Amino acid sequence: MKNKVAQINSRPFVTYTLLSLMVLVFVIMTIDGGTNNAANLVRFGAKYNPLIQAGQWWRLITPLFIHLSITHILFNGIAFYYMGIQLESLFGHSRFLLIFFISGIVGNLASFAFNDDLSAGASTAIFGLFGAFMMIGETFWENPYVKQMTKSFVLFIILNLAFDLFSANIDIAGHLGGLVGGFLSAYFVGLPRKRFISLPRQIIATITLVIIALALFHLGYVGKY
Repeated sequence: MKNKVAQINSRPFVTYTLLSLMVLVFVIMTIDGGTNNAANLVRFGAKYNPLIQAGQWWRLITPLFIHLSITHILFNGIAFYYMGIQLESLFGHSRFLLIFFISGIVGNLASFAFNDDLSAGASTAIFGLFGAFMMIGETFWENPYVKQMTKSFVLFIILNLAFDLFSANIDIAGHLGGLVGGFLSAYFVGLPRKRFISLPRQIIATITLVIIALALFHLGYVGKY
């Protein structure tokens, strides 16, 4: 019985649930007005600065589950699944869920501060997962496997950001915000075995995360006037 419970708990059900919600929202939007219709995107909760300024703060979360095309959700879904199952096994279910939402919110705050365009997608949180992998790489740099994995992810991040610079309609501010948010939130939630992360580093990362989030909020809301 204990082995069965352990197997159930080890399954990345948070990753499966979040990915299922993304697919479900995409199907519903496709049926009900389309996924690339601006008015429909706003109706379903895309990041739209004027409405966030009006008090609809939930629009910093809902864009994580909205995608603009089959290609958009396909690429995001594959990336999220691949990284999600690994990070959920490393951090545990609740910590992984916190990293997903915190990095996604920080990414959307960065988009709110620096990008006036309508936007949506799980990319902010996906870059947050990249950031979490970077935190693991820094913590376990002496481990050859982790070291190689971190180098691969850093190269992948650089290539993605370079692609963002030369692509239209890409929310690079949101991606960078998510990356930073994921790195810091991974320190904030910590690993299941707390001894791997020093308390001072965890405190500094948490304070930095809060300051960055408040600064982005200020820039997005007050800075518009």
